[in-house]
Amino acid sequence: MFCVYYAGSGDAAQAARRAGYGESCADIGEELLCRADILDELGRLCSLRSGAFSRLAALGYQRLAFGSIADAVSLLYRDSPGAEELKQMDLFLVSEIRKPRDGSIEIKFFDRLKALEKLAEHSDATGAGDLFDAIGRGAREADGDGCD
Repeated sequence: MFCVYYAGSGDAAQAARRAGYGESCADIGEELLCRADILDELGRLCSLRSGAFSRLAALGYQRLAFGSIADAVSLLYRDSPGAEELKQMDLFLVSEIRKPRDGSIEIKFFDRLKALEKLAEHSDATGAGDLFDAIGRGAREADGDGCD
């Protein structure tokens, strides 16, 4: 348990206390950090954690690159949506919403091309980068033709 708590906080005394090591937690925490088995387990936990964060980032980039903007666009046609209605909407792709004084609504979205580039960087090891490159080139060409 010490390893789990230490991997989360980086504080040896706090990890020892939470793991149930009673008094002298600072000393016990430092002693535990000198043990090879503890260091091995901390390395394993940090590796698992790093892999999980990498997968979460990839999922976020996938949502940014391929997600629907339908809920955000529907805001343009609503006078004043309530809090409950807004909670039900998928606004993950929205980076900014402004309502200027003229009463209109401005919605800015995250850059899909940047999300595709990040996905390509992340997935080069799997060979999916070529697919993302092709999608990105097609999107840039369409954008260059003045298409929205």
